[in-house]
Amino acid sequence: MNIQLPIPILGFAAYSGTGKTTLLEALLPKLTNAGLRIGMLKHAHHNFDVDKEGKDSYRLRKAGASQMLISSRNRYALMTETPESESEFDYLLTRFDTDKLDIILVEGCKNIAFPKIELHREVVGKPWLYPSDNNIIAIAADSNVTDSSLPQMNINDLDAIAQFVIDYAQQNNQPKAQKSEGACCDTLSPAFLSVTQGQEKILSLVAPVQEVEGCSIADTVGRVLANDVSSPVNVPQYTNSAMDGYAIRGEDAELSDFDVVAEVLAGHAYDKPLEKGQAVKIMTGAPTPENADTVIMREQAQQEGDKVTFNASIKVGQNVRQAGEDLAKGSAVFEKGQRFASPEMGMIASLGFGQCEVFRKLKVAIFSTGDEVQAPGSEQQENAIYDSNRFTIMGMLNNLGCEILDFGIIEDNEALMIEALENASQQADVVITSGGVSVGDADYIKLALDKLGQIDFWRINMRPGRPLAFGQINNKPFFGLPGNPVAVMVSFINFVEPALRKMQGEVNWQPLKVNAIATEDLRSRQGRTEFSRGIYELDARGQLTVRTTGKQGSGILRSMSEANCLIEVSPAVDTVKTGESVTIIPLQGRI
Repeated sequence: MNIQLPIPILGFAAYSGTGKTTLLEALLPKLTNAGLRIGMLKHAHHNFDVDKEGKDSYRLRKAGASQMLISSRNRYALMTETPESESEFDYLLTRFDTDKLDIILVEGCKNIAFPKIELHREVVGKPWLYPSDNNIIAIAADSNVTDSSLPQMNINDLDAIAQFVIDYAQQNNQPKAQKSEGACCDTLSPAFLSVTQGQEKILSLVAPVQEVEGCSIADTVGRVLANDVSSPVNVPQYTNSAMDGYAIRGEDAELSDFDVVAEVLAGHAYDKPLEKGQAVKIMTGAPTPENADTVIMREQAQQEGDKVTFNASIKVGQNVRQAGEDLAKGSAVFEKGQRFASPEMGMIASLGFGQCEVFRKLKVAIFSTGDEVQAPGSEQQENAIYDSNRFTIMGMLNNLGCEILDFGIIEDNEALMIEALENASQQADVVITSGGVSVGDADYIKLALDKLGQIDFWRINMRPGRPLAFGQINNKPFFGLPGNPVAVMVSFINFVEPALRKMQGEVNWQPLKVNAIATEDLRSRQGRTEFSRGIYELDARGQLTVRTTGKQGSGILRSMSEANCLIEVSPAVDTVKTGESVTIIPLQGRI
């Protein structure tokens, strides 16, 4: 867990069918009789409702209230809808009023890192949890284990289990001794920010460009609209046939046959009002004649000479598209901040626009740092590595439609660093470097940055990509990315891309995140966000599944090339078991 609660927390972990709820229902009276004030958190894997259908609170919530607080003299309950994503475990714990509790018990959440009692019944036929979960502090089962020193209790001995919980609550409510400053490396190099905190802080400090330019519709792909667009016409512009067939007056539908008075092709029209008993043979997209409001498809018609009959029931108004049915003249089409792709290009062209106003392209200056970094295309020198990061960043910037200013490789020289950073900040809207921001890195770029701007060197609770520098040089945003190749891409995706999209004028962009079933166990370290390179695919049942690309070292570029997604494991989870759901971030179009 990331948060530190003032009271202990204890989980009851078991597979479905073990009887967790039944056990807790019998256990809770024993605990409350012993004087414990208990908060209870239950995790459900399915959709659930708190209140009954038909009750006032149910009706109001279903009508659209995203939060529903219902209160009486005995209790109150707050129901919050979370359609976008499941609430984080740490956040749920903060909902408890810990001043009025002695302990929080949790049913479920067996893959999240916090102290738990494992419940096990042999008849369920599931494997033990304790061998792969070092957060389990005791076992309550109907059989004994011989390969563990954990405290063991009989799962049917409620008094023994209750006493264990009481002792645990008393022991863990005592003040804890402070850890020594040398207890862990994070004391020396603290991971101050979560991924979300880093993203929010950066987004709060960047602003969209203001300059606008006209752009031909053919060149708008990837550009961001600078003004709202309303339709100057009806779409469709005129009432027309939705298929090949015969147009008639709906009021004539009961007639046995019709006189065919004309044939109308797309791009042409019959300019006379349709009279009683008349029909017009018509093609898809052709305007329906005056008075004609119904079209019968050609396959349901038989024409002999100038007479046509229909062998199907006719519904008045069928197969006719009304003028303005898709889009009425003057209605909103796109809002300022819309990024254009092929559907937007086609849509705006269909309205007759030859060009539109977009925000100017964002200029981004990039360079790599370090004496050990060498340009590709030359004979490799001793103790040198070829520069891959700069080209990786170029590719991602091109995908975002940025104008790239390439400053090459800057060696470890403070004066050269200052000159490069100064020039880059004067010519570009954003400056990005790779390397030189980790603990232990040479200080040349840090010294240069200190003299030119306001830069924060952050430690982000994530892997890969923990070191990150962000700030301002001459009032231009600066990103100092780590030196490891994979860490560069993961950091760019999480921190640089959202900022650039905002600076380009794009509004309300969020990365696509979906759930997939893990086909292998995924390990993480509790307290940080873990990004693994993954490959997702649909299995034979149409279920989205995901596996890693193999070894996950932050210098293994091949793993990023093979991946089509990132697998995101939240800080509250320390393991994802095979068959369980995990969040993935598809990468198509982003790297």
